[in-house]
Amino acid sequence: MISFDSFIAQEGVPIYLQIVKHIKRGIVSGTIISGDEVPSRRVLSALLGVNPNTIQKAYRMLEEDGLMESHSGAKSYMIFDETAIASVRKQLLKNDATAVICSLKQMGLDKEEALALIASYWE
Repeated sequence: MISFDSFIAQEGVPIYLQIVKHIKRGIVSGTIISGDEVPSRRVLSALLGVNPNTIQKAYRMLEEDGLMESHSGAKSYMIFDETAIASVRKQLLKNDATAVICSLKQMGLDKEEALALIASYWE
């Protein structure tokens, strides 16, 4: 069963998007594997203290991305292959890199300064 023990909600970001990102990061890191059971909408909504419709929206997005399979009245499971993992990794990296680059540009750093800063924190 997928764990949400490390899930920490952030202000200003819709919770359903945070749930999707949490699961996608788990897929990329290998803590979530294909075939893992997904908590029911009711259980996860109680655990996170959110409306079940919020959980439904997150799960629907995962289903549309082809990462999760649900059946009415039955358990839901993660389903993906190596190609899906690579795609999710690429999407997450692009989103994170874009956010960092935008922040660095807003702070007035040019490309060389930004790369030097990243290199200094890499170690």
